[in-house]
Amino acid sequence: MSAVLSTGLVTPEVAAAFFAAQLACRTDAADLASDLAAGVAGIRVIDTRSRANYQEGHIPGAHSLPHREMTAAGTAGLDRELVYVCYCDGIGCNGSTQGAYKLAALGFKVKELIGGLHWWQLEGYPLAQGEQPGQLTSAEVTCGC
Repeated sequence: MSAVLSTGLVTPEVAAAFFAAQLACRTDAADLASDLAAGVAGIRVIDTRSRANYQEGHIPGAHSLPHREMTAAGTAGLDRELVYVCYCDGIGCNGSTQGAYKLAALGFKVKELIGGLHWWQLEGYPLAQGEQPGQLTSAEVTCGC
């Protein structure tokens, strides 16, 4: 018996709906880097880790908002017209998932960055340091896909 097929299969229509939902809720480092470098309006990147970790290194353009501070009061100053892209350390951390969930539950439009800061760095994109968001330039963006 096939280990792959032993858990069953869904119809192509169900699979398409599932993957469409994943794409609607997630983005990857290459797409985010491309949008940041192009200055695409309407996107705000949120680093959901601690403020100390943010200062050590973050995605250029990202703002620090630890997921533990994502309450109605803690998000009162956020623009509800923007799409918030949440990230954390990487696949072994659920800070981005918690942040995206909390923002969505509070009525914000969100996406989660696949692989977080770890995969951002694996793709070769730079980090900003300190308290300021910084900015990504188009010279720093390449895509291998």
